[in-house]
Amino acid sequence: MAYGVVHYFPGGTEVQYEASIAAVHPGEGRLPEGQIFHAAGPSAGGWTIMAVHESKASWEHYRDSILMPRMKQGIKGGFATPPQETAIDIYKLMP
Repeated sequence: MAYGVVHYFPGGTEVQYEASIAAVHPGEGRLPEGQIFHAAGPSAGGWTIMAVHESKASWEHYRDSILMPRMKQGIKGGFATPPQETAIDIYKLMP
């Protein structure tokens, strides 16, 4: 079952997003293994990122092996604080 994660960064900016995504994604326009959807943009008071993974296990693997270790190291110019997170089991995913 697909698994979705929404991250909201209060006060986050496009510049911070670009620095962060460059550090945690495999390359321009490429998604991490197991991720099947990615969208991001400005939202009220900050920046929001939405990602869908093939499964909860896929998300947890990416989070634990790539995302969190790199964020804990610090990403120059990246988001300064952890996000507010909402996660959901995807009931329906339409192309």
